[in-house]
Amino acid sequence: MSGVPASPEKRRPSVYWLLGGLVVPAISLLAKIEIEGKENVPRSGAFVLTPNHVSELDPLIVAVAVWRIGRAPTFFAKESLFRVPVLGAAMRAAKMIPVSRSASSSAARETIRQAEIVAANGRGIIVYPEGSLTRDPEMWPMRGKTGAVRLALAGDLPVIPVAHWGVQEIFPRYGKLRVFPLRRRVRMVIGEPVDLAEFRGAQTEPAVLSRATSVVMDRIADLVSRLRGIPAPAQRWNPSAHGQNETGRLEP
Repeated sequence: MSGVPASPEKRRPSVYWLLGGLVVPAISLLAKIEIEGKENVPRSGAFVLTPNHVSELDPLIVAVAVWRIGRAPTFFAKESLFRVPVLGAAMRAAKMIPVSRSASSSAARETIRQAEIVAANGRGIIVYPEGSLTRDPEMWPMRGKTGAVRLALAGDLPVIPVAHWGVQEIFPRYGKLRVFPLRRRVRMVIGEPVDLAEFRGAQTEPAVLSRATSVVMDRIADLVSRLRGIPAPAQRWNPSAHGQNETGRLEP
């Protein structure tokens, strides 16, 4: 981003320089990313960035956008990815945070503990609040999980909602990569921080976390609506109500 200084985390030599040198040119061939609302990403300090999830490729799109804005992207990522040769090593070097999909409360506590360490070091954390690619047939954000707001409330961190649209034309949900035409348009809008003040002080209560998550998901849906130019559904898609698994590949 021309004229805007990068954060210290991006200026310091790190594995991000190597990953950026590989990933940014590749993604730039596939997508022309247009970003609105760059000023809503803090220039320093910790934050939680919450994007919608429509494609297996969109984490890289979001990562490149965050890098261009001047911050080094850190993700929550499925624990199983850390066991993949080369990829796992790169993710650990980039300080990505493994997320267990176990129902164990101890696993959840460990994830939050690691995230709080990263946040204490002033890093931004990218968390997909849906927890998986949307199951909504029309590709709207579906019902969210509470991990993002749990982290934000525990660490008193701003939640920055993000919406993007267009990446699904490059890599359809559970489909195959479409290389051509090159540089398809991908639009992204970054919203202002979500005000979660009313939920602070009761962030360990499941009902409070659920309501706070709904507020965040509504903001993300509003941003997606803005990009698509059509109203978002009044209610979020609930996979369990439609006989769908919450995680894993969506079968037709």
